[in-house]
Amino acid sequence: MSLEDRKAAARKAAFARRKAAHAARGPGDAGHLSQVLAGYRGVPVSGYMPIRTEIDPMPSMEEAAAHGRVCVPVIEAKGLPLRFARWEPGSEMVEGTFGALVPRDIEWVEPEILIVPLVAFSRRGGRLGYGGGFYDRTLEMLRRSRATLAVGFAFAAQEADDLPLEPTDQPLDLIVTEREVIEV
Repeated sequence: MSLEDRKAAARKAAFARRKAAHAARGPGDAGHLSQVLAGYRGVPVSGYMPIRTEIDPMPSMEEAAAHGRVCVPVIEAKGLPLRFARWEPGSEMVEGTFGALVPRDIEWVEPEILIVPLVAFSRRGGRLGYGGGFYDRTLEMLRRSRATLAVGFAFAAQEADDLPLEPTDQPLDLIVTEREVIEV
């Protein structure tokens, strides 16, 4: 089985686990994420606008916005790193590429902490995303210029022991679930 086939199978299984966790718990409890971000008040942080059955970081993003700049990812084109637009509670949002919401008025921000959505994760910091490579390219670019903290945010049910990873896959520094904070 090819690496792409293994990734597709891992994604399918992880999507099913995430869907079940979302159905059982709703959008999730961001309490642990808020605790992690409280230690970095004032540091620019990127969150994300949750889609489908992703765990919801919005309560933590709202708290962080009271202490510093918060932004959300903007996909400009396939194959490019993400850029980040400033977000505040109540920002007017419009549909961006792939249906993700982005602020209507763009003010670019370079985050130092990225709350990273994912499909599956391992306790060793492995992350399986949607397959576009956007976060991998972005983290690689940001980490070349300065320390950048990648915080995976997911339901505990999205954990997998053995993820099919490539050398270009960027590791997570922390994983936050509704149950715990995992330091890698």
